[in-house]
Amino acid sequence: MSPRGVATPDVCERLFAAAERIVERDGPGALTSRAVTTEAGCAKGLLHAHFAGFDEFVAALCLDRFARTAAKARALAELAGRNTVTRNLDAVVLALFVSGGPSISGLALTRPTATLRIREALEGGAPGFGTIQEAVTGYLEAEQELGRVAERVDPRSVALAVVGAAHHLLMTGRPGAPDPRPSMTRLVAALVGDGG
Repeated sequence: MSPRGVATPDVCERLFAAAERIVERDGPGALTSRAVTTEAGCAKGLLHAHFAGFDEFVAALCLDRFARTAAKARALAELAGRNTVTRNLDAVVLALFVSGGPSISGLALTRPTATLRIREALEGGAPGFGTIQEAVTGYLEAEQELGRVAERVDPRSVALAVVGAAHHLLMTGRPGAPDPRPSMTRLVAALVGDGG
């Protein structure tokens, strides 16, 4: 536990990671500001010292995780010609499901204020599913130029299908449901073939 008045390094990430552990272990119903700070091992008021309220915290958590996945998707361009196409896409798509992704997304949906904040941020240019879709499209086009993705494959349609399926699984997932990652891996492989 951090003593009062002592700075907590990387406080936002510490709180976000604690929230993910709670949701993964106990489900979204167990997530409260007190549960998060207890799990993070920090002062009870720390969350509210950094966020205007719990809905702001949930929105920031979701947006942070979208931004991380979008950054991973943007890095796909550097992987063109390396590994396999399926493996490269899997790494990005499966990042959406790490640390309770479906539960965190479901949590945001049950909190209208958090959902509104997320929507406003995305409309304001924050990276989200659209950013990931654009990056996947660009990556597939680059791989197509290298001959590692068949000419018959439409990169925009594949990107839409992959990101849309991930979005669907995130928004409809719940604790205890089958792991969606194997389904996503099969979908990616079916859409792009053997991936070069």
